[in-house]
Amino acid sequence: MKPTTLLFAAGSLLLSPPAAHAAVRLPRLISDGMVLQRGAAVPVWGWADRGEAVTLSFQGKTYRATAGQDGKWHVQLPALKPGGPYSMSIKASNQLEVKDILVGDVWLCSGQSNMELPMARVKDKYPEVIAQSANAQIRQFDAPTRYSFRGPAADLPSGRWTAADPKSVLQFTAVGYFFARELHARYKVPIGLIRAAVGGSPAESWLSAEALKAFPPYEQRARQIKDSLYVEGIRQQERARDQAWYRQLRQQDQGFSKGQTPWYAPGLDVSGWQPFTVPGYWANQGLAANGVVWLRKEIEVPAAMAGQPARLELGTIVDADSVYLNGQFVGTTGYQYPPRKYDLPATVLKAGKNVLVVRVINSAGRGGFTPDKTYELQAAGQKVDLRGPWLMRLGARMEPLGGPTFWQWQPGVLYNGMVAPLAPYAVKGVIWYQGEANTKAPKEYLPLMSSLIGDWRRAWQQPQLPFLYVQLANFMAVKEQPTESSWAELRDQQRRTLAAVPRTGMAVAIDLGEWNDIHPLDKQTVGHRLALQAEREAYGEKIAASGPLYQGMNISGNKVTLRFSELGGGLVAKGGGALKHFAIAGPDQQWQWAQARIEGDKVVVWHEQVPSPVAVRYAWADNPEGANLYNKAGLPASPFRTDF
Repeated sequence: MKPTTLLFAAGSLLLSPPAAHAAVRLPRLISDGMVLQRGAAVPVWGWADRGEAVTLSFQGKTYRATAGQDGKWHVQLPALKPGGPYSMSIKASNQLEVKDILVGDVWLCSGQSNMELPMARVKDKYPEVIAQSANAQIRQFDAPTRYSFRGPAADLPSGRWTAADPKSVLQFTAVGYFFARELHARYKVPIGLIRAAVGGSPAESWLSAEALKAFPPYEQRARQIKDSLYVEGIRQQERARDQAWYRQLRQQDQGFSKGQTPWYAPGLDVSGWQPFTVPGYWANQGLAANGVVWLRKEIEVPAAMAGQPARLELGTIVDADSVYLNGQFVGTTGYQYPPRKYDLPATVLKAGKNVLVVRVINSAGRGGFTPDKTYELQAAGQKVDLRGPWLMRLGARMEPLGGPTFWQWQPGVLYNGMVAPLAPYAVKGVIWYQGEANTKAPKEYLPLMSSLIGDWRRAWQQPQLPFLYVQLANFMAVKEQPTESSWAELRDQQRRTLAAVPRTGMAVAIDLGEWNDIHPLDKQTVGHRLALQAEREAYGEKIAASGPLYQGMNISGNKVTLRFSELGGGLVAKGGGALKHFAIAGPDQQWQWAQARIEGDKVVVWHEQVPSPVAVRYAWADNPEGANLYNKAGLPASPFRTDF
């Protein structure tokens, strides 16, 4: 992934409440609209003057506490039955009332951008779901992105509970919402989601200082960034570098040269421009450069579309774009990942020739338009295809801009800023979607995740806290031959975590990805598969919750027989036909695509040119397109390898 500073909020060094309090105070989580965990002891805490008596009233019972030397007080409610809404009163020198409280199940939703990604990003895929989302019993608390270098924060700087409706749900975690929607339909109890996820974050940024001790390089880095002078020095250097780069870019951009017609103008002479085909990257079309590139296309608009509100879809663009239609600015996006979907007022389109211009800033790597996306103009029920011939011209050539230091990705800082303030708020379990940021060093992922799960279970004082996670989806270009893959290695580390750590569950997503988008849009199926894992691991249901999982092998002659758990009624090749994406190797470790067939509850794998096989791999690729081993419950097998 190409990093970008525009994805993330600024950091916070909020470590503890003020030394003295004028009144009793509650953490952000304990606020109007909250969902409390049913069937378990529920901690409630806050701050008051040192030694001050605090009285809490809830459901007709009274609980008392005294603020300690640090000003913190704590009470514990007994196991609660689902229901609500209720109110809670907290009284000391002042009195607070928390209203509209529900009791149900609370799930912590964490990880990186695929958990952070909101329903707004998938609204075009699920318009009916959003339209029907009004449900006061599904709620989300959105923890703001905050990181702390110096130690655990006592509270979050902001955040509130919000009930789902067609407007508010657009800011819900998409994976979490589909997960909650399914659990609510199944168990008829309120579902609360706490979203604490940060795009691009590696697993180590979510570990506590104690857990980081098992990883000396990360612990050393965590110590280093405690030095505020060191951090500020790097920030100043990078700020000055970035400002200078963009200032020079603007000054050198010929498209904005003083005294000349700007390049977004409809009547510009483009005789000196060179051809470009959308989608595509200009480095592959005769222009190897970073900086700013202008792209232009004349489009014919039917009379029926003229004077109508319109939607302009430009796939995704690497990196930042500004878009003009008929000389009018119509939209901009500052980084590469969001789909470009610009709504145009009725005044923009005209019948006949229209001129579309896109100014693209590319700071490093390949700039251009991502393949296999939607590129079209839509209005009045008609579409104009924007793929094909365009023109391009280099506005300014720049040296690549070095990436920033992402402080919110440093070891321990997200645990300090976003996890510590949440504990010990009672939760049913954790759902986790992360791993993309650790694919550069996949072999360390199993120890990292084993430590993280144990770390969070200690923070919540729940040694059996269910921890359910999503295995990485398929991504990047398809490879024709068997090859090594860091993404496949990380998936296997995730698979092995199931055996290494009890009360965990894994939702396989190897069939849900998009080769050209690290943020695949099918979040409903991901939520469904996580819900299946929750039903089994957290609710005790005896159901098929997983696709086949590799258990072991036997070798006889030139054939390898593979054993599986999670048969889900039996093994099948989805869609019929032969099993695909099995590879086999002999002692020389030369991998060959293999033949494979299902025999009962086993799979037999062989290749005529591998007489003495030693290992098998399945779906071992960045994007193992066509991998089709499933069980009869309709769930895909996890990728695996036998050679570790």
